[in-house]
Amino acid sequence: MPELPEVEALRVFLGDHLVGREIARVLPLSVNVLKTYDPPPAALEGSSVTSVDRHGKFLDIGAGPLHLVTHLARAGWLRWRDSFPAKPPGPGKGPLALRVVLAGDDGFDLTEMGSKKRLAVYLVHDPTEVPGIARLGPDPLAPDFDRDALAALLHGERRQIKGALRDQSLIAGIGNAYSDEILHAAKMSPFKRTADLGEDDISRLHAALRTTLEDAVARSSGVAAGALKSEKRSGMRVHGRAGEPCPVCGDTVLEVSFSDSALQYCPTCQTGGKPLADRRTSRFLK
Repeated sequence: MPELPEVEALRVFLGDHLVGREIARVLPLSVNVLKTYDPPPAALEGSSVTSVDRHGKFLDIGAGPLHLVTHLARAGWLRWRDSFPAKPPGPGKGPLALRVVLAGDDGFDLTEMGSKKRLAVYLVHDPTEVPGIARLGPDPLAPDFDRDALAALLHGERRQIKGALRDQSLIAGIGNAYSDEILHAAKMSPFKRTADLGEDDISRLHAALRTTLEDAVARSSGVAAGALKSEKRSGMRVHGRAGEPCPVCGDTVLEVSFSDSALQYCPTCQTGGKPLADRRTSRFLK
């Protein structure tokens, strides 16, 4: 799933390619991609793009009084096109979900692979009309997201730190991959309880969070939209690397699987050398 660094890179890329350009056509190509129906997509046609913003994992393209907001979900992506075939594709054909064509006949496609269609597009007058944006917590790359801000967010929480980092209503933009990376950098068990975090833990977690996200954004800077996925994978130390050596200590990266996701961690760096044998009966060393 694209997370904050990749969506931020897409924001920059689209800002360079869209702002000041006129939208010629907006073509919904998947039955379920549009989550709003008034105003219709045709209301964007003839408008010029004035802004491209990010809210957590949401992309927000402003054109006149309207905002085309996209959440790429787990399998969605944006593909820039320098030109399009003269004949538009039929609805429901392949992974295409939505096409935006500019007056110069370039633009982008939103695509989604797989059978579970979760990519979402909204056309609204105000981004906060999108329920997911209205619920977002603070952006962890905002200048005022300091160590004390993180401590205030975690105060009173009673859950595992991995789940807290992924909660979009608590902190916007962090998902499964970067929560693994942040916790590895912080040398912290994914199952450590937020209530058990000490002052040093919070300081270490904040430093790891900012460094991990800032480094990922820096690596993605200037990377074309089509290459961002491979750039994300190449920068991961533990996420998606089960069975490989930890780049810090050399121990084998291990994995815990859930019904719809998995986490990866280094036992030596994060759990005192103790692996999790069975997620249903065991716990990480806290």
